[in-house]
Amino acid sequence: MLFIDQKHLAEIIAHARAGNPAEVCGILAGLNSRTKEVYRMINVSEEASESYFMDPKEQLKVMKKIRGRGLELIGIYHSHPVSDPYPSARDVELAFYPEASYVIISLQKKDRPQIRAFRIVEGKIEEEEIKS
Repeated sequence: MLFIDQKHLAEIIAHARAGNPAEVCGILAGLNSRTKEVYRMINVSEEASESYFMDPKEQLKVMKKIRGRGLELIGIYHSHPVSDPYPSARDVELAFYPEASYVIISLQKKDRPQIRAFRIVEGKIEEEEIKS
């Protein structure tokens, strides 16, 4: 189970909307599966309307900042501007952190964004409950 504070949910939805029609991405930091910080990342994918890829230098800086604050990487989020909130084949391919929850925000229904979380381990996808 992943606990995302309401203000953090609002922040990642706002990020997804601001970046639309491109996919946005970011990191969720916290402790014991509870978010404490949201880090918006830059999507450097050449196909940003269809996939995401975090800038490696930016990601390294954020990971150092997270450790320096005594927090852990608990999740990675990204948006699907026009598709369901379910991991694509590319999302599964890029799931490098088995300990992390992968949160997807779908803007397919613009007035009602959908958010789902998944654990992706060795190509296997399992949905995870989100509580706020």
